[in-house]
Amino acid sequence: MTTLLEKYHAVRHHTEKICSLLHTEDYVPQPAAFVSPPKWHLAHSSWFFEQFILKQYLDDYKVYNEDFCFLFNSYYNNIGNRTFRADRGAITRPGVADVYAYRKYVDMHMELVLQLKDNEVHTLAELGLNHEQQHQELLLTDIKYILGCNPTFPVYNEDIEWENQKNENNGFITIPEGIYEIGFNGEGFSYDNEHGRHKVYLNEYEIANALVTNAEYMEFIEAGGYNDFNYWLDEGWAWVTQNDIKAPLYWHKIDGKWQHFTMNGLQKVNPNAIVTHISFFEASAYAEWKSMRLPTEQEWETASNKIDWGKRWEWTNSAYLPYPYYNKPDGAVGEYNGKFMINQMVLRGASCATSHEHSRHTYRNFFHAEERWQFNGIRLVKK
Repeated sequence: MTTLLEKYHAVRHHTEKICSLLHTEDYVPQPAAFVSPPKWHLAHSSWFFEQFILKQYLDDYKVYNEDFCFLFNSYYNNIGNRTFRADRGAITRPGVADVYAYRKYVDMHMELVLQLKDNEVHTLAELGLNHEQQHQELLLTDIKYILGCNPTFPVYNEDIEWENQKNENNGFITIPEGIYEIGFNGEGFSYDNEHGRHKVYLNEYEIANALVTNAEYMEFIEAGGYNDFNYWLDEGWAWVTQNDIKAPLYWHKIDGKWQHFTMNGLQKVNPNAIVTHISFFEASAYAEWKSMRLPTEQEWETASNKIDWGKRWEWTNSAYLPYPYYNKPDGAVGEYNGKFMINQMVLRGASCATSHEHSRHTYRNFFHAEERWQFNGIRLVKK
């Protein structure tokens, strides 16, 4: 059985393995406000352990650098001031070498504190590891966005073929009318936003056992889907027209043929592969064009034991809101999920970039409706 310390080292090593293919210059850019530089991810995930565990539970611990709390705090108002998210790319110093030295410093002290038989320490360490695994996925998608803004479309890893993943099943599955239970219940780690297990009543519905493919989405594009306001929510139509959106993120029409930027550089779009990098607005418009709809998160979770999932985060037609009986934890830990329960939509499942053992049937991911730099896809439900 893997010990907590062994898991700690494995997770921390994997983060650095993701960055091992980068050039030094790749660690710093921030081409959009929603992207964080890889160097910032490396430091922030270390700051999390320092702030929430080492400063609180290790006697006489001396912080590595007093400025780091300001530089690498993400959104924890309870802890103090921080840099604006859009300014993370301006943090040219500390340099990459100093950030790696910071990680080693934190790891050395975490080895000491994890030897304590303290349940609260171990619970916080589990949260920190899951937090870092979330940042591993963000690292991969941020790296892709950074490289995708480079006009030469450089390769991150020629062995990664995520954009060529295909469905393994097809057709629709009928879920009977009935009362079902939703939310986490059991052993192991879960986030607070999964708690408040409760019953829901669902009418019978038919849910696809496959995600929408590139070929299917191309039909929407060629049919003028991005030019017909009738398929779009009002805010979605404003987003399309204001930003001149004509295709999924990373798609480029070159010499009359669709190509897209992948983790393996610029490639021809594989029509049989699963479409990805889709916003909620696009997913909703496509579903309307098909005379179908997106599943609610309750429908998705109820069907999750019968459908094939895990290759793309799947947009649901559910706003990100607290479950019944949800209680936000006190203090800074309570800022992790609860304060974001407004103006965002829920995604379910996991994606090709999700870290190992970091997906659950009850996992609730959430993003704003226009965001699409994650590996997001579309699953349909018949109206």
